[in-house]
Amino acid sequence: MATTNTPIRLGGLARTLVQEKLLTEEEAEAIQKQANATATHFVTQVTASKKLTPLQVAETASAAFGFPLFDLNAIDIDSIPKTIDVKLLQTYRVLGLQQRGNTLFVAISDPTNLHALDDIKFQTGMTLSPVVVEDDKLGRMIDKLAELSDTSLRSLQVDDDINLDFETDKEESEVSSVEIDDAPVVRFIHKILLDAINMGASDLHFEPYEKFYRIRFRIDGILREIAQPPLAIKEKIASRIKVISNMDISEKRVPQDGRMKLVLSKNRAIDFRVSTLPCVHGEKIVMRILDPSSATLGIDALGYEPIQKEQLLAAIKRPYGLVLVTGPTGSGKTVSLYTCLNILNGPGVNISTAEDPAEIPLPGINQVNVNEKQGLTFAAALKAFLRQDPDIIMIGEIRDLETADMAIKAASTGHMVLSTLHTNDAPSTLTRLVNMGVAPFNIASAVTLITAQRLARRLCKNCKVPVDIPKEALLRAGFTEEDLDGSWTLYGPREGGCEQCNDGYKGRVGIYQVMPISEEMSRIIMKNGTSHDIADQAQREGIKDLRQSGLLKVKQGLTSLEEVEACTNE
Repeated sequence: MATTNTPIRLGGLARTLVQEKLLTEEEAEAIQKQANATATHFVTQVTASKKLTPLQVAETASAAFGFPLFDLNAIDIDSIPKTIDVKLLQTYRVLGLQQRGNTLFVAISDPTNLHALDDIKFQTGMTLSPVVVEDDKLGRMIDKLAELSDTSLRSLQVDDDINLDFETDKEESEVSSVEIDDAPVVRFIHKILLDAINMGASDLHFEPYEKFYRIRFRIDGILREIAQPPLAIKEKIASRIKVISNMDISEKRVPQDGRMKLVLSKNRAIDFRVSTLPCVHGEKIVMRILDPSSATLGIDALGYEPIQKEQLLAAIKRPYGLVLVTGPTGSGKTVSLYTCLNILNGPGVNISTAEDPAEIPLPGINQVNVNEKQGLTFAAALKAFLRQDPDIIMIGEIRDLETADMAIKAASTGHMVLSTLHTNDAPSTLTRLVNMGVAPFNIASAVTLITAQRLARRLCKNCKVPVDIPKEALLRAGFTEEDLDGSWTLYGPREGGCEQCNDGYKGRVGIYQVMPISEEMSRIIMKNGTSHDIADQAQREGIKDLRQSGLLKVKQGLTSLEEVEACTNE
C-alpha cells in the first residue's frame, strides 16, 4: 500500500522566502520538515542547509516585515540587560538588547515567531520592540550568555553540605524541581540565610541594579553589604525565594508579601517575613527575620531602668487601662509589646491581638492578621474582640480615629489594652490623640502609661575604649555639672572593632521614656494643654526624657555619646 506524505503548510518567514523566490516551495517544505524533526527553528535549519546565508534571510525578513536590521557585532555582551532568563533565550532564540523605560528592544532572526514574542512580553511585563538580526550571530551570542551564566553559578563558593529544611505550602514537586535545576543557587541562598542568623541580622536586602547585584544585612540597625553575586543569577535567586515563601513565581509586575519558616533543628525554627518590590532592573526582595526567642528574652534584657520597669509592670498588671508604646519604625516596639504579653499570658486570662501582620507566634494568645482589603481592619478586629470575652487586647497600631475610639472605649470598660503609635516621645502622644479627634476627657480617663523608645547600638564589651570629650561638649549634649564628677568613664567604639563585633558595636540596648499619667497630667490634657506643658510636668515629676535616659546608658558604659545623640536627636 502506497504511503502519502502529509503536506506541510508554509507560513510566516518560510512563505515569505518562497514568495521572494529565494526558495522553492518544495525546498521550504523539506527544510520545515527537517526543522520539525530535529526540534530546531526554521531560520536555523535554512542556514544549516546552505540554501541561503544568514544575512540573506535577515535582509529579506527586515524588508518584508518592516523591522530594522541590526548587526550584533556592534554590541558588547556585557551591555546586554539580564532581563530575560537564559533558558528563555535558548528556547525562543530571542535576545534583549537594550531597555528604555518600559520598552525592551529584542533581537530576533524570525520576526514572525509571535508565540516567542508574546511569552517574552509576559515574562518581562514590558513592551517589546523587535529588530532583525542574523541567526548565526544570534546563536553565538546566546551561547556565550549561557556559558557566562553557568560560570556564574560555578563561581558561587558554597559548601555542598549546606541543606536546610523549609516549611512551605508549595507542592513538593515544584520546590524540588527548582532545587534540582538551580542547586548552586539553592545552596547559596541557604548559606546567606545562615550567615544572617549567625551575624544577628534583622533584615536581608536582595537588590538588583543595572550593572551589579548586591545583598545587604541590617545588623544593629546599620545596613552592611555582604555579597555581590553574579548579576546573571538574579532571576534564579528571586524565583527560589518566592517558591519557599509561598508567592506567585510568575508574577513580577506587582509587589507580593510572603512568609517562610526555616527549620534549624527539632527545637528551633525561625520565621522570615518576605516582601518583593518590582524595581527598574528587577525585583528587590527584603526578608525580615522573626526570631521567636526575641519575644521571650524577658523585660530585664530590654534595657529598662529599675524604676521604669516597676512603672511599666504596674501599668500592665492593672485590670484595665490603655498602655501605649511609641517610637519610629525599627525601634523595638513589637518586641516590647510581645514581652508584656508574655508576662501577662497565663491560663486565667483571654488575650487577643490584631497585628499587621502577626510577626511571632505566641502560644496561648489569639493572634489575628489584619486584612484591610477584606475589611478586617484594626477597628473591625477590635469590635470582634469585645464580643469574645477578652481580658487583654493588643492592637498593632492606632492609625485612625475609629481605632483610637474603640481602644479608649475598651480600656474604659474593664479591659487592659496595649497598642503602638508613631510619635517622637511620650508627651506628644497625648496631643496626637487629641489631634486625631479623641475627646480629651476620654484620653485622661483611659490612658494609664506611655513609653517612648529608641534602640542604640551597644558598645562591644571586648574592645570598647575610653574616650576624652571636652566638658563643654558634654554639657551641650545634656549632662549636668553634677554628672561630670569624675566617678565614671566615658567609652566609645574602637576603630575597626574586633573579631566579635561590627566596628566596635555588638547588639543593641533600649533607651526609654516611661511616663505614667498622673492626675496633674490628666488636668493638663483636660485643659487642652500642649505637649510642651505635659513634658514640663513630666520633668517636674522626675521622669527622664529619651536624651536623659540615653545619657544614663552612656554613664553606664553601655553605648557611646555619638550613638545616643544620633538616636535621640529630635
